[in-house]
Amino acid sequence: MTERRNGITYADAGVDIDAGNALVDRIKPAAKRTNRAGVMSGLGGFGGLFDLKAAGYSDPILVAATDGVGTKLRIAIDTGNVDGVGIDLVAMCVNDLVCQGAEPLFFLDYFATGKLETDKAARIVEGIAEGCVRSGCALIGGETAEMPGMYPEGDFDLAGFAVGAMERGADLPAGVGTGDVLLGLASDGIHSNGYSLVRKLIELSGLGWQDACPWAEGTMGEVLLTPTRLYVRQALAAVRAGGVHALAHITGGGLTENVPRFLPEGLGVEMDLDAWALPPVFDWLRAQGGMEQAEILKTFNCGIGMVLAVEADRAEALSALLREEGETVYRLGRVTATEGVAYTGRLG
Repeated sequence: MTERRNGITYADAGVDIDAGNALVDRIKPAAKRTNRAGVMSGLGGFGGLFDLKAAGYSDPILVAATDGVGTKLRIAIDTGNVDGVGIDLVAMCVNDLVCQGAEPLFFLDYFATGKLETDKAARIVEGIAEGCVRSGCALIGGETAEMPGMYPEGDFDLAGFAVGAMERGADLPAGVGTGDVLLGLASDGIHSNGYSLVRKLIELSGLGWQDACPWAEGTMGEVLLTPTRLYVRQALAAVRAGGVHALAHITGGGLTENVPRFLPEGLGVEMDLDAWALPPVFDWLRAQGGMEQAEILKTFNCGIGMVLAVEADRAEALSALLREEGETVYRLGRVTATEGVAYTGRLG
């Protein structure tokens, strides 16, 4: 009987193992930039090792967070400007971790696409590494999945996983009470939430990603891809200085839904909308959609990316510290004995 041979390869099915290996080799220097105390292994193993004792912890509690970038990726894919979405991915995870009082220690990413384009993938991972460097955590591993037939040509998706630690008993929120002052830290734009609505409003406006942006220099695509601001180093500096009772990362749900997440039962907040100016991007979006004030406050961050609840007698000192760390700080309001979120003034 004549032996039949099958000459079909994995590459013929659309999966290029050589391209995957080339990607790992290219991103190793980017991952090496993120090394910090506690890292025990480099890329390429079946898992990443991290030594909590070497990182300086004696009785640690681990905190984990996971997130993605959402439909902001659609703009990155359509414009080819993928360099900043890795920063978004890291920020969406580590900004959540710090709200628990945790220091981000390490990060892992998941990148999935139909056809692996090494240069594009490397630019994305290099952005992830940059986000890790800025937030003081190490990129110790990840997964690149090439899945023909699962994604249209050129499309990809991202997920991120961050792990942090705190000493036992240091978790937040803690001690939130009536009279605590709310400090708001300015955002760098829309960050990474609400982009399904953003894309709908851009479509209705008749503008394209390459058209000039009406409210800022650059194209629509460039401006709308401004990365999410990282608050980790600044927020941890404030926490370590003392007097911070809670933090809220303002993501999906806006100020209205996120600030109450740190409130004990029976308490509420009062926020003065005249305390800051609504950034032009949100003013434009509001006008395009004819959005009511209540709707925009529970959809976008409206210019406030992080809110801290602090002891009243520490508010001025912590505001000064945060400004020294590079933040624009607004005194938004206070914690009250009345449940719910109450607003005074008007966005504008």
